[in-house]
Amino acid sequence: MIILGLVILVAAVVIGVAGVLSNSGSAHEFTGEFSVFGVDVTGSTGTLFLYGIVVGAAALLGLSLLLTGTRRAARRGRTARRGPMQSRRETAAAEQERDVLINERDSARAQTAQAERDGEDPAGPVDRPRHKDHWFRHRHRAAH
Repeated sequence: MIILGLVILVAAVVIGVAGVLSNSGSAHEFTGEFSVFGVDVTGSTGTLFLYGIVVGAAALLGLSLLLTGTRRAARRGRTARRGPMQSRRETAAAEQERDVLINERDSARAQTAQAERDGEDPAGPVDRPRHKDHWFRHRHRAAH
């Protein structure tokens, strides 16, 4: 797409330069009067062609600015519409996570209550690690 646009731009420049250079000089003078907004334009047809190129370039610049502004406004609108949907998704995910945590808390409370009713330690039996070395035996120390 970019290459095609570049080829078209180069072709337009070549045609514009050829049109201005081939229609200049005394052989190509205006025979009639030509005016724009009350201003008489004098010179050759090449000069008139050059003015046309400048006006066309200005029109193209204005059109590109208009389209850029339209795209930007559409993008902002799209983003503004996506914002509430994203917020709703995040809220739903947070609610699900909250529900899971509430269920885990309730089941832990129920287990603790059941253990207290049964007379057991609510934390469960304590597993103490067993060591090979007895408390009063000397441990082997590395040589200094």
